[in-house]
Amino acid sequence: MARQFPPFSAVRAFEAAARHASFKAAAEELCLSPSAISHQIRALENYLDTALFERVGNRLELTLTGRGYAGKLTGLLDQFAASAADAAQAGQESFRVLCTPGFAARWLVPRLDRLAFGRQVRLRVSTGAPSTDFASNDSDVVIHWGDSPVAGVVVTPFMQSGRFPVASPDFVAREAIERPQDLLRVRLMHDEVMDAWSEWFRGAGVVPPELPRGPVLPNCELATTAAEQGQGVALAYGAMVRDTVASGRLVRLFEPDTMPIVIYSVAYPAARADDRRIRAFCDWIFAEIGGDRVAQDGLARGAAE
Repeated sequence: MARQFPPFSAVRAFEAAARHASFKAAAEELCLSPSAISHQIRALENYLDTALFERVGNRLELTLTGRGYAGKLTGLLDQFAASAADAAQAGQESFRVLCTPGFAARWLVPRLDRLAFGRQVRLRVSTGAPSTDFASNDSDVVIHWGDSPVAGVVVTPFMQSGRFPVASPDFVAREAIERPQDLLRVRLMHDEVMDAWSEWFRGAGVVPPELPRGPVLPNCELATTAAEQGQGVALAYGAMVRDTVASGRLVRLFEPDTMPIVIYSVAYPAARADDRRIRAFCDWIFAEIGGDRVAQDGLARGAAE
């Protein structure tokens, strides 16, 4: 049997008038006139075929039926409002991702429009040192540098890459860079962590310089950004500059790559391995990696887990 409901506007008007014991106060709450409140209540009384208010002297009071109905309605409308608020908030729950600035700028942010569940949550991307101390970093997922194991944390590698020299087109033309030996006379950008210029030069058949020829920067992203701005040559991870090279903002110099290493893993607390949002994010990451055709050299998700 289909449910039978009285007009909702009449129910709201009656509940407000009963709660305030005033047509005027109900009208102010609902942004109506007192006469509109009176009209709505009469419509409800006609629907129910019973009086809800009665006149006692110069004032209106609830009838016995009206008091009983109003007592039930207030609780029901409170639950109705709370349920609507919960449903609205469900699409606004936060999902927090912590990653390096380079990963955010060169890989994550350009692909966010393809993250389907990102439209169902309030995605918060934080950058900085990607700590896997989930008790203090206030994150759901961390993009972990490398693949070092962490107690109590699932660490799943997803990106592996070698490195090769890159520079801006203007810098290449200005410095007339044509062969690997030419890099010995130009400014090179170096990393404080895992600088690999000596390895690359040896792979290219060139004796590496004894001292860094150029500034030493905190990470590969700053080195790559400096190269993009025409300040020198950086040794970039191919997986991270794929789109930048394709756009023409950077030019790859020469063919040799350094030995590929795992550069990024997705990490989350082991206790939350079944979290639907974490699983959705991980599924998306691996789908994007597969779609990009980034060399993973046998990194299989099932084997990593």
